Amino acid sequence: MTRQTADIASFANHMPDVVAIRHHLHRNPEIGLSEFKTSDFIAEQLVEMGYEVTRGLAGTGIVATLRHGDSPRTLGIRADIDALPIHEETGADYASANEGVMHACGHDGHTAMLLGAAKIIAERKNFDGTLHLIFQPAEENFGGARIMIEDGLFDRFPCDAVFALHNDPGVPFGQFVLRDGPVLAAVDECRITVNGYGGHGAEPQDAADPIVAGASIIMALQTVVSRNIHPQLSAVVTVGAFHAGAASNVIPEKAEMLLTIRSFDAGVRDELEKRIRAIAEGQAASYGMSVTIDYERGYNATVNHKAETDYVADLARRFAGAEKVAEMQRLSMGAEDFAYMLEKRPGCYFFLGTARTDNDPPLHHPKFDFNDDILPIGTAFWVDLAEDYLKAR
Repeated sequence: MTRQTADIASFANHMPDVVAIRHHLHRNPEIGLSEFKTSDFIAEQLVEMGYEVTRGLAGTGIVATLRHGDSPRTLGIRADIDALPIHEETGADYASANEGVMHACGHDGHTAMLLGAAKIIAERKNFDGTLHLIFQPAEENFGGARIMIEDGLFDRFPCDAVFALHNDPGVPFGQFVLRDGPVLAAVDECRITVNGYGGHGAEPQDAADPIVAGASIIMALQTVVSRNIHPQLSAVVTVGAFHAGAASNVIPEKAEMLLTIRSFDAGVRDELEKRIRAIAEGQAASYGMSVTIDYERGYNATVNHKAETDYVADLARRFAGAEKVAEMQRLSMGAEDFAYMLEKRPGCYFFLGTARTDNDPPLHHPKFDFNDDILPIGTAFWVDLAEDYLKAR
């Protein structure tokens, strides 16, 4: 019998509460930096468990601290608590009661598992040291991790290491997937506005058509990755929106495009910005026009630390069996603000498979619903990690 099976069996009486927590959170989702009721609910649970609860970091963030024994060792485990601006289509009886907002990424499940683990850890007190449970807001869009750090997260709550997991409906159920080094990309956004000169569609010679210049920019941007970035380095430049004009016989004054830019290497990131700016300006100039470029650096790449990643892999093999632990074969172009925590403290961000079928709705889909069957596994693993990392000596 694997350790996973034994732990899940011993914690079975806690699972109905964990499921109820998950459904409550799913029914009451809130957007990043506005998770006021979510934060209240989490804090109430933790106070009842006996944790020292600190609120207010990044507005709605929470750090729950539990000390036992006299070891100086400290551990941080993070769960994200925010939802997405998506209209839910799951049809679940616990579906979102907040129109246009839903937990489409599984943060409700992440939070429920950590709360479930928090209760078990507090009851067992089978550790020696200090545990900090970090319930972080605004992972999706506003960089809640960065804001919590700026508010003194690691100054006030020192952590020898930090860990976080994310559910993955595209990975076999119960499988742990991880790797050291980069796992998720840096993400940047760019708004390019082509400044033209409007006119009648029948008299284009009297206008400067920003649609034509914009189309030329879009096509030229396709060469950035293929011709400016080394073939063995990963990068993405995607034009996700192109807006211009409102009538067939009117040449507009402006055209606007929105880009997402993904990369892992800092040098590649700089080169992407340099080439995007040069192409936009040069293509527009060739048509006698100018551009306004608003380029915003977003989340940094998420980079795991080797020692902590090796630790999680070894623990997961002991917990679930070697067949349930796999090395991440392909880097993800998704982004995650846990990157900022990993820049300040050693740690590991890993994935836990939640697949039901071969074609489950993906993350951020209006029909996505966190797989409750994984709750016992995730809960038990957090208990195992906390008690093992802070084990009595």
